[in-house]
Amino acid sequence: MAVPDPNPLADSLPTDAAPPTLLEANAEAFKAAFRDHPAGVALITAMTPIGPVGLTASSVASVSAEPAALSFSVTRATGSAGGLLAAESVVVHLLAADQVEVARAFARSGAPRFTAEQGWAWLPTGEPWLASAPVALRARIAHTLPVGGSSLVVAEVLDVHLGDRAPSLVYRDRRFHVLHDDSPRV
Repeated sequence: MAVPDPNPLADSLPTDAAPPTLLEANAEAFKAAFRDHPAGVALITAMTPIGPVGLTASSVASVSAEPAALSFSVTRATGSAGGLLAAESVVVHLLAADQVEVARAFARSGAPRFTAEQGWAWLPTGEPWLASAPVALRARIAHTLPVGGSSLVVAEVLDVHLGDRAPSLVYRDRRFHVLHDDSPRV
């Protein structure tokens, strides 16, 4: 009986390529693996009994179109993340490149947040809303799954607010970058 080739593409791979580095799957190796993987930048906000809370996230992903659902993760259940997890609803803002200073403010503890200069408004349902964001999705948290020191959140999208299209803000290698509509296609 013939044994199938474990790598059927082996003949088409370059022979002068360096072998990949194999590392133990620890926190540093995992972070290094994702460092060059770009991700969209979002700002997640909510209203709590003590006021508005929010944080910058690069973990937002669509989960389902029917029903509309998204996911994100938070690294702890205290502070802004704890407020989001306890809120009745959250607003996930997909940020434009010109909103990098707001993204930075919500990524740093103690930085000014929800200022008039940042352009905040309030939805009729009470949540803080960055009206200039190209997209804002109001959602209700449906499931929370603890994973290590983080929580994976799945939220049902209740409302979609579409603003003006704009170059996207992305995060890669610990820095913010711009992704234009006219960026080269490959």
